[in-house]
Amino acid sequence: MPNTTLGFLGLGVMGRPMARNLVKAGYPVVGFDTDARRLGKFAAEGGKPAMSVPEAARGAEVVLLSLPTGDVVREVVLGASGLLAVMKAGTVIVDLSTTEPQVAQDCAGAATAHGLVFLDGPVSGGEQGAIDAALSIMVGGDAATFARVKPILACLGKSVVHMGGSGMGQATKLINNMIVAANFAAVCEAWGLAAKVGLDPATLHDAIKGGWAGSRVMEETVPRLLERNFVPGGTVDIMTKDVGYALNMARTANVPVPVTALAHELFRMAKAQGLGPQAQPVLIRLWEQWLGITVGGGKS
Repeated sequence: MPNTTLGFLGLGVMGRPMARNLVKAGYPVVGFDTDARRLGKFAAEGGKPAMSVPEAARGAEVVLLSLPTGDVVREVVLGASGLLAVMKAGTVIVDLSTTEPQVAQDCAGAATAHGLVFLDGPVSGGEQGAIDAALSIMVGGDAATFARVKPILACLGKSVVHMGGSGMGQATKLINNMIVAANFAAVCEAWGLAAKVGLDPATLHDAIKGGWAGSRVMEETVPRLLERNFVPGGTVDIMTKDVGYALNMARTANVPVPVTALAHELFRMAKAQGLGPQAQPVLIRLWEQWLGITVGGGKS
């Protein structure tokens, strides 16, 4: 399988470490990003840089995408100079981005009409998970094609699960992020109250992290609150986008999701205050403003 030539489009916070892990696994990887600096770093790590989407995709048997929005995915796949216009019949597109299920279904239908296969394979685990090849990858689309590309995806994640037909990977990721967003909001709300009533934030963490309140989100959030470290990884902007997609999915299915709606509004508040490019735990600043307190030490 490492003889399979791969294309990789999108070499950002998540894409570059994923592409690097594929290079480490022995795959020939041709990558493209609109940021020349990212291309240079990718080349220094053993990848072959391309100067356009067609150049990265034309000779590839599998092309992986790590792109910022569903609109960008649509353009890269369906556009006049997109993947369907340059890739050969029998080749595969795997979208590791987070989009709406309908985007995946539309791309999959168009790919089938061109003799290609499109899988949606969004990832969870953040930047560190991408670096460590420890992501969770949830895949929708043709089962036989999933089995074919699973060894490639196994170079990126510890969990690679087929979720069903086209769009089901994206649906899984959106439900994942509903839970994650609500958890970020709950942790920040709780630590805001704790500071207001006089609890020490670090001691509080020690006291409850081993109980039912403990979570990966708490373990990501509390150290950042204590150190005032809001450098991304994941961002408020990305979480706002993803939870917005989840709300659209819920409305289409006529399912009430009031907790998710409230979490989305909190992230929208943070974004409106200019905090969008920062890591999700920066949500704490809402409670700090409302309560007139500061949680943690370090540099603000």
